Amino acid sequence: MNRACLVGRLTAKPELKYTNSNLPVTRFSIAVDRRNTDNTGKREADFINIVAWRKTAENVCNYLDKGSLISVEGRIQTGSYDGTDGKKRYTFEVVADNVTFLESKAQSQARTNSATPYDFAQPEPSAQAAPAAKEDVSVNNDPFADFGDNVSIDDDFLE
Repeated sequence: MNRACLVGRLTAKPELKYTNSNLPVTRFSIAVDRRNTDNTGKREADFINIVAWRKTAENVCNYLDKGSLISVEGRIQTGSYDGTDGKKRYTFEVVADNVTFLESKAQSQARTNSATPYDFAQPEPSAQAAPAAKEDVSVNNDPFADFGDNVSIDDDFLE
């Protein structure tokens, strides 16, 4: 099974393009925080290339900007081509089936209007978050923290 589920922030404003057959497409990348931190306590990020087609591409380009927090569900696609120097180059991208916007327009505008630019390698501080101890895991950095009611899963359904 080939499925990818990612949560990250756009590294640049996406640009809408059209194929020769007039299909909307956009290619962009998102910064996805790694789980662990480096020696200085800084969280590193991976930059994942994404391609979206049709209405998904249009929505991404019309409503999102650099730094927008999104969730991407899709499949991993690899490819290769010969570079101008004759060497074979390999590509890796996620073809998006679904892109979910994880912050409101007001949150996005407040972040855009802030004096300090967002550092993609660090989680965005929450206005309601109290400073947590270095070893603590804070739910205030969880994009799904305000999602709704708690979910209880009972193991009885497995029998």
